[in-house]
Amino acid sequence: MKKWAVFALVGYGLFALAIYYYLYDMAPGEIPEIYKGTSADPAVFLTAAEQTLGKEYSTIKNFLFFLGVPFEWLVYFFILVFGVSKKFEEWSKQTVRFSVGQTAIYLFYLSLLTFLLAFPLQYISYHFSRVYRISAQTFPQWMKNELIDFWVSYVLMFVLVFVLYALIKRFKKKWWLAAWALFVPFTVFMMYVQPVLIDPLYNDFYPLKNKQLETKILNLADKANIPADHVYEVNKSKETNALNAYVTGIGGNARIVLWDTTLKKLNEEEVLFVMAHEMAHYVKKHIYIGIGSYLAFAFFGFWLAAKWMERWVRKYGKQLHIKELSQLRTLPLFLLVISMMAFASSPFSNAISRFEEKQADAYAIEMTRDKEAAISAFQKLAREGLSEVKPPALVKIFRYGHPAMAERIYMMETYPLEVKEGKRKEERSGASAQKSRD
Repeated sequence: MKKWAVFALVGYGLFALAIYYYLYDMAPGEIPEIYKGTSADPAVFLTAAEQTLGKEYSTIKNFLFFLGVPFEWLVYFFILVFGVSKKFEEWSKQTVRFSVGQTAIYLFYLSLLTFLLAFPLQYISYHFSRVYRISAQTFPQWMKNELIDFWVSYVLMFVLVFVLYALIKRFKKKWWLAAWALFVPFTVFMMYVQPVLIDPLYNDFYPLKNKQLETKILNLADKANIPADHVYEVNKSKETNALNAYVTGIGGNARIVLWDTTLKKLNEEEVLFVMAHEMAHYVKKHIYIGIGSYLAFAFFGFWLAAKWMERWVRKYGKQLHIKELSQLRTLPLFLLVISMMAFASSPFSNAISRFEEKQADAYAIEMTRDKEAAISAFQKLAREGLSEVKPPALVKIFRYGHPAMAERIYMMETYPLEVKEGKRKEERSGASAQKSRD
């Protein structure tokens, strides 16, 4: 197994060189000919300096992403191969006798180690977001959020890990099915409580201060049959210069949220378009479709994890000092398998998300009837976030849950709004004529 560790390290180095070559030398820099001269052409709405900065920043972020994912796998693999997980479990058993305490202590050791090992890449990402003026956070502010992330993740992981290993001990063969059955209500519960319990740990949320704008947004919501009483604003300007808005939560806790940076940098018409886009996710049931897709992937994920883990323990258990799957020391193996499967499935989940975003864009332009506001909103989003207007293929496949900015802007420019309006008039006229005949 130690030889495998050497091969894994060499493989990681070769992968890093390959992805560097792809992003910096192979990835095309030119936009497709069809976009040139249109509002989707970055030369139309970005200066040469802004285009250069966007390309540089996006390439750095993409490179860090592709380094970070296999680095996580490497960490879990080394923790297993070099007996670190075994040692953590032994320490936890020496400290307390009860399984709850053992799980808490073991998970703390594991979480702390992985946090520290991942910290350099996290800091490098933060550093470049400061250099390129995307992040507005000071180091203490950033570190505070990192620590909040650590403890929130730790608490949630503790609940999940304790229940998971209790199920593995109780159901030797079908533990994955029992785990998935409990994972379903847990996921729904987390979606329900996140807007009111977790998100406020990071930022302050409050009803939109601009009441005239809120009235217009709520009028849009009423047209879409959305039972909304408030639009929420969040003070993100202390953290970032980028723009964003999103829908989060389900049921009575569902919220439409605007970053204050969006309110400061977009005009009223652009904000209304962005809000119509977010409302589309509610109208089209994208949140519930997302939950359903996520749970479907999780079903097969738990099943495959069980099969692969059982095979690994059966084949390499002796070298890894693992006697049975129910030992806590197998957790890095579980996390490794889940992480690899999540990455492998990301092209599918991203493709679904991009399709939903296209639907939301079309819905928003139909609702607002304002193509100019739609185009200028996306252009500002690209400028302020230093977005890569036309990303390389691998980046789009593995990273983009939204269509690339060039695609979105071009779609808005060429969207047949007048034709659709004409069709609706014809349909209404036809319906009126039919009523008259009746």
